[in-house]
Amino acid sequence: MEQIAYTPAQISAYVGDTVEWDNKDIVAHTATARDNSWDVVIAPSSKNSVVLKSAGTVAYYCRFHPNMVGQITVKPRE
Repeated sequence: MEQIAYTPAQISAYVGDTVEWDNKDIVAHTATARDNSWDVVIAPSSKNSVVLKSAGTVAYYCRFHPNMVGQITVKPRE
């Protein structure tokens, strides 16, 4: 994150992968799944992560800054 935005805003990953957010901003953010499957708080100048548990497309946003949005396409492992 930099300047109140997820960068990149869209990514692809596999079930079982760990997605890590690196907050380089001076304010706290969250990565909150719209389907309520996870809610990660990322303090300023900190990192936090989540393990992806199921396939599908997960839209997420920051509860503190709702204009911050992202999307993860989670693919099944073959």
